[in-house]
Amino acid sequence: RARHAGPPDGGWGWMIVAGCFLVTICTRAVTRCISIFFVEFQAYFGQDYARTAWIHSIVDCATMLCAPLGSLISNHVSCQVGIMLGGLLASAGLILSSFATSLEHLYLSLGVLTGLGFALCYSPAIAMVGKYFNKRKALAYGIAMSGSGIGTFVLAPVVQLLIEQFSWRGALLILGGFVLNLCVCGALMRPIALKEDRKTAPEFLERDYVPKAQKRGLKRMSVCSPLIKAWSHECLCLCSWKEYDFLLMPGFMVLAVSVLFMAYGCSPLFVYLVPYALSVGVSHHQAAFLMSILGVIDIIGNITFGWLTDRRCLKKHRHFCYLFAVGMDGLCCLFLPVLRNFPLLVPFSFTFGYFDGAYVTLIPVVTADVVGTSSLSSALGVVYFLHAIPYLVSPPVAGWLVDTTGSYTASFLLCGFSMIFSSTLLCFARLAKKVKRTHLRSLTSDTGTKQHIWTNGAIAYSVTAELDQKDVEFLAADTNSYSNR
Repeated sequence: RARHAGPPDGGWGWMIVAGCFLVTICTRAVTRCISIFFVEFQAYFGQDYARTAWIHSIVDCATMLCAPLGSLISNHVSCQVGIMLGGLLASAGLILSSFATSLEHLYLSLGVLTGLGFALCYSPAIAMVGKYFNKRKALAYGIAMSGSGIGTFVLAPVVQLLIEQFSWRGALLILGGFVLNLCVCGALMRPIALKEDRKTAPEFLERDYVPKAQKRGLKRMSVCSPLIKAWSHECLCLCSWKEYDFLLMPGFMVLAVSVLFMAYGCSPLFVYLVPYALSVGVSHHQAAFLMSILGVIDIIGNITFGWLTDRRCLKKHRHFCYLFAVGMDGLCCLFLPVLRNFPLLVPFSFTFGYFDGAYVTLIPVVTADVVGTSSLSSALGVVYFLHAIPYLVSPPVAGWLVDTTGSYTASFLLCGFSMIFSSTLLCFARLAKKVKRTHLRSLTSDTGTKQHIWTNGAIAYSVTAELDQKDVEFLAADTNSYSNR
């Protein structure tokens, strides 16, 4: 394992970016392309929108719900092992799905098993990019996350062609072989050790618990018995707290709540864009082309927003760039029900795809700014975990609204308002924090209190008040009495 004082911002880091780029193609792009199977599944199994939408929901939910498991394996075993294991599980799920005889079969194979495999790959690969980059972090994430857009642009028409040539079963079988490339991506993830990384479990024991054992008259534990130390219950509890102490940070709490609403709003569109386009008279190839447009513009959003937010003028305003992108996607969803032909849906795909790529790139960057690099892997696991319930619930709820109302209007309006609320909530929280910080500075300038604001938002004070003569005499007398004692 290479040791560095700080992120190298280059070197092997660009191979990590390439590996993460391939991971996002094999996970997020493949997940988006499952929506192309939606009409095929609905026609083959003869089910309604809501029941068929559970397939996509379970894939997304399992990917995000098990994200902390991916972070845990990455932190305590190896990022390489986690991604390779995830590739094998995801491939097995897609291959087993090609033999499905019911929707329940697809729920388990395509939903749970494939989603679990994607979870073991996604958050560890993204966290590795954050460990290798600091100054050019947003640009590195923009390139890495653009795999989702490039993958969607390439895979959407390819998947449609595979379905026409080999049926949906053959297409799933081929995708299963394609996803095995995740094992190659895992091999590229060379670990790196930074000075700011937290202490490991054996080091905690050596420092804190071994002296306790000596005080009790117990025999000193050998350094050569890491298994005994690693499985110490007290030590594991302490290490777990050290890894997840960011959960009590106010900034992270607000970000977590906003992520819940953002995730609820963005998921249904990727499920229902193709069925909606077909319902207004767009052909199958044109509908798949809309997904391709969305994917390729997603790439531009990834890279340009990554590059722009690395500039000095915008680096301090990454939160506002993130919430602006989320709000714009919400506005796009509000206008979608009035776009009822292919020429009007093309600009929608351009706009939604661009800002989707923008905020997806900024999620890990904003998370790193809030919690720091040392907790990034665990924090990303929690952030993607928070996507799970909205991803699980929103497509079936949108499908139920379509079945009940007979149109997509209510579904798209709900998505739009949810994303706008997410953006507004984060905006008010940032403004409130800024006002509070300004008020505290003005207050401390009047009272003579020196204020230190740390990177995680915590505030420390050191009061420099002048002591009168009586206080000085009292302290001196108390010191003399203590020394005589």
